[in-house]
Amino acid sequence: MQLKVPDSVHADETMMLRVIGAASTDRADTASGAAKGRCAPDRSRRRRRAPRPSPLTRLTAKAPGLARLATRVASDARRLRPRYPHADRTGWRRWAPSWRQWLGAALAFTGLSVVLLGSAYAATDIPDNLNSYATQQDNVYFWSDGTPMARTGWVRRQAMPLKDIPEDVRGAVLAAENASFYSDPGISVSGIGRALWRTVGQGATQGGSTITQQYVKNVYLTQDRSVGRKFTEAMLALKLDNEMSKDDILEGYLNTSWFGRGTYGIQRAAQAYYGKDVRELDVSEAAFLASLLKGAGLYDPSLSEANHARAVERWSWILDRMVEIGTLSKTERAEYKKFPEPLKRAPGFDTGKQSDYLVELAAQYARKAANISAKEYDLGGYQIYTTFDRKQETALTDAVDKARKKARKDDPAKAKSLHFGASSVATDGRILAVHGGPDHREQGYNESNATTVPAGSAFLPFVYAAALEHGVHTTRDGAAAEVTPQTLYDGDDGIAVRTPEGPYWDRGGKQVTSHNDGGKSYGRIGLGRALALSVNTPFMQLGMDTGLDTVRDTAQRAGLLPSSFGPQVPAMSLGSATPSAIRMASGYATFAAAGKHVEPYSVARITRNGSRVPLTEPGSRRAVKASVAGAVQSALTDAFRTARPGAVTTATVAGKAGTTQNDTAAWYVGTANSVSTAVVAYRIDLAKSLEPLPLDGIAGSVGDSVPYRIWSGARGIG
Repeated sequence: MQLKVPDSVHADETMMLRVIGAASTDRADTASGAAKGRCAPDRSRRRRRAPRPSPLTRLTAKAPGLARLATRVASDARRLRPRYPHADRTGWRRWAPSWRQWLGAALAFTGLSVVLLGSAYAATDIPDNLNSYATQQDNVYFWSDGTPMARTGWVRRQAMPLKDIPEDVRGAVLAAENASFYSDPGISVSGIGRALWRTVGQGATQGGSTITQQYVKNVYLTQDRSVGRKFTEAMLALKLDNEMSKDDILEGYLNTSWFGRGTYGIQRAAQAYYGKDVRELDVSEAAFLASLLKGAGLYDPSLSEANHARAVERWSWILDRMVEIGTLSKTERAEYKKFPEPLKRAPGFDTGKQSDYLVELAAQYARKAANISAKEYDLGGYQIYTTFDRKQETALTDAVDKARKKARKDDPAKAKSLHFGASSVATDGRILAVHGGPDHREQGYNESNATTVPAGSAFLPFVYAAALEHGVHTTRDGAAAEVTPQTLYDGDDGIAVRTPEGPYWDRGGKQVTSHNDGGKSYGRIGLGRALALSVNTPFMQLGMDTGLDTVRDTAQRAGLLPSSFGPQVPAMSLGSATPSAIRMASGYATFAAAGKHVEPYSVARITRNGSRVPLTEPGSRRAVKASVAGAVQSALTDAFRTARPGAVTTATVAGKAGTTQNDTAAWYVGTANSVSTAVVAYRIDLAKSLEPLPLDGIAGSVGDSVPYRIWSGARGIG
């Protein structure tokens, strides 16, 4: 069929039909070629070869069933394949996965989790050394010569069979820790989730572990709170729950848990808090012990008032919880309205009268210097090598005992309230001996470490050292004037204390004056001589001229603690601070060590199961210049010779007595053979008040003081 072109159409004009698709284009080209005279086709064009079928196509061609399956899978895959945005949806739904995709992802995640958890469970093996970590050991203390000094053995764990633990005790523990213990699989999913959230989120620790998990942690794992440890704990708990009976797990848990006061296990806890066996506990006492499982440091009432309030609240909650879970009736609950107060303190160390004080002092230092928690320390196994010298400890103890016996004989009434604190400290900081009291079982606090009474005139060397080191200011804006042992000050009794502007007035509007012992006046006197004679009045003014802040700083750098100082008033120069015997001995040791101070320490080395435990080195510093320390030591040597001209010594001895204006304390502090010893005597009636009482002659006189007798006896000076 041919189309006739009208005459009106020019020869160079054509009509074109535009179509879509390659096939239409080919047909148009063919028609155009025919219209031009049916020219022969272009032989230069080559035919295309048919594509080679894919292996999958050839396989499905031979297996029609497989072809249908492949088609179906491909169809399902196309439906699951994300198509974004969805043409048949609007808004945010255009970009949301379909329910099939969500379902597929959930099934894949669940399947993978099951495989991983199953593999982890199969790969988890319960260690063979059951209870090896939880086995309680003793801590052994050694003298400085390496011989055993004491053994804190009472804290050993004593395992109790479950049948010997009353049902009420078990019920209290279950109510407090894991009411579903006998029905759960050994883990708490929600509890693990909370613990992981708190661990990752750096929040407060969160409970939720089952008794099985806690038992696993006690006997197999460390106490860290990492995610890995929590996962291992859960796997072990699941496996243990399948391989051990619930009763065995509960028994192990009750015998390995920490209850504070150095105790592991419910039996030792009953003895420590109530002085009885676990068989004798009632429901109320059991509820309190169960509260300790949440943290003995937070619920032991003897530690603080806040602890007591928390303990009462949790004790009441546990009893109510027991009613909820059916282990206690409402009638029985109504009987327990009063909190069962535990003993104030657990039985002491089974060592000796003075050894108890030594052990207490060394244990406190060891935990701090080695960064050991109370719980870790109570696990035991430590060997603590102390700095205590057996011979010097014996000599100091004998000297104090002798003085105490004499006081009881001479004045029994006053001797009842008489106390002695004493300590010997080497110039390198080692605490060689202490006297903490008559008996640790009768008097728990350590008098050698107590900040009870003022230092009195024993404080004067620190004022003298500050003036020699820094000079004095007699005018408000003037330069510091140098001070030497020959510098003269007014030594008369009752002189007024002055500032650059005039007399010093107290807050009551009264002019402050200073006084000497016995009201004696000395006229103008050199400072070195004034220290040797223990003349108070020059040093009260010297402290004002030097600057009370400078005096305080010098005393602290020499070894006294900031907490022992009170108000910064003129009386501070005459010893209003209340340092312990250990700190006074340490301060005088600084002068004997040419002005270098080393913090006093009681533990030289710690090992655990043969391995060395790192210790923080005791701090050291330059307190005063060596020349200043030498001048102070020279004045103290003169003080000793002046007061004791007939004393027989084989070494250079320096020391002085210390008295207080209100006669509440008597001191003697001195050094011999590079060892500084401080002795203080005072009276306090502990049954009435903590306020010191006047000595009234029970501590001797200035010329024949009881502290000096103890000091000379301990140092072997006749």
